[in-house]
Amino acid sequence: MRSLHRHLTPSFTAVALACTLLGFAPASQAQAPQLPPPDATNPVTLQLMQGFPPVPDKIVRLANILKYPNVRWAAQHLRELGPTAAIWRGAAAPSALPAAPRALPDTLAFADDKGAPTTLADWQKATYTDALLVLHRGCVVYERYHIGMQPQQPHVLWSMSKSLVGLLVTELIQEGSIDASARIVRYLPELANSAWADATVQQTLDMTTSVKYAEDFADPTSGVFQYLAAAGLQPARPGSNGAKSMAEHLPTVQKDGEHGTAFAYKSVDTEVLGWLLQRVTGKSYATLLSERIWSKLGTQEDAYVFADANGGQSTSVGVNATLRDLGRLGEMLRSNGRFNGQQIVSPATIAELRKGADPAQFSKAPGTAMRAGYSYHNQWWIPHDADGTFEAKGLMGQHIHINPAAELVVVKFSTHPVPNTAFTHALDRQAFAALAKAVR
Repeated sequence: MRSLHRHLTPSFTAVALACTLLGFAPASQAQAPQLPPPDATNPVTLQLMQGFPPVPDKIVRLANILKYPNVRWAAQHLRELGPTAAIWRGAAAPSALPAAPRALPDTLAFADDKGAPTTLADWQKATYTDALLVLHRGCVVYERYHIGMQPQQPHVLWSMSKSLVGLLVTELIQEGSIDASARIVRYLPELANSAWADATVQQTLDMTTSVKYAEDFADPTSGVFQYLAAAGLQPARPGSNGAKSMAEHLPTVQKDGEHGTAFAYKSVDTEVLGWLLQRVTGKSYATLLSERIWSKLGTQEDAYVFADANGGQSTSVGVNATLRDLGRLGEMLRSNGRFNGQQIVSPATIAELRKGADPAQFSKAPGTAMRAGYSYHNQWWIPHDADGTFEAKGLMGQHIHINPAAELVVVKFSTHPVPNTAFTHALDRQAFAALAKAVR
């Protein structure tokens, strides 16, 4: 790969961003590039979208968010760039997130993934962190905001959105409203001629479907760009007659091989599940998430979800929420589904998420070597480690990391120039281990 200088080239970042929206970057992209200094990518000091109106070369649009560092501004302002649906927080007062008697210091020291000394503050800077929250037993032991991020400001979750879908589907399975062994077409007959015609709900949850879904980012006609255009996250290719919504796009995606044999990361699987949720419940995804989770947590702010041209909600990558509200979500999951004085999801749902899937199927996917021992189950990442941790992961190094043994929840918003979360995986795991050690 050509060396990268003070700012990454648009072509590199467009490829990498699209790659990680949907899965794993090719090996060549996992090689260490020359990264821009974090301070040089701060949207505040770069004056992105400042002024009335902003000067032309400082305007951020959906059409140019793939040009780094525009995404650092867009991650905090996605609802200003396209249609969204509100995920209502409800009318009740926010639930408490009290401060711990003793906070963790910025100088908390640990060894990075290369064995070199680093600190909590340096880790955040090195991974282009936008905000970080650490909870121990439900109390705030660390909270920081960077690059203009504010506590009340929702941040796009990208693929952490998938884990919210998995949580809701798992809960409805436990309630008997969805049969995990049933074929998708039992609920969505519109997909009878698609890749999911003979795929089960469980295969779709675990992303062990076999789908003809090209991730050829050198080809503007490939599946990944059709998906992004249908979701409304990127403009359609000039002259394209592709689908203008996800409901139009998914029935056109075809099968490629046998389902249930290997893991392969695909946002389209999650979009199928999001559609299924709405069909079974008769409610929009935003309404369902509000009623089932968001209003019960005692969240402080509304969340929101991006929508396509027909109002279809982007369940795979489109949810936006605040740092503290994701902390509340993580604490509920750590506490076996109970939070804010009520049982929000069943303990059986939490147990199902945490049990994971077959690491051997996971290891068959390209680009998974750095996550050896992991599995992917019901849209959650399962490390199968001694502490029983489980994780949601999103574009550019974002995490909800839950460690039941250490009674720890970590929420991290990031906009790293190399979007594949695997790029910082080893360093992030070292930081999570250091945080667990510090609070035990």
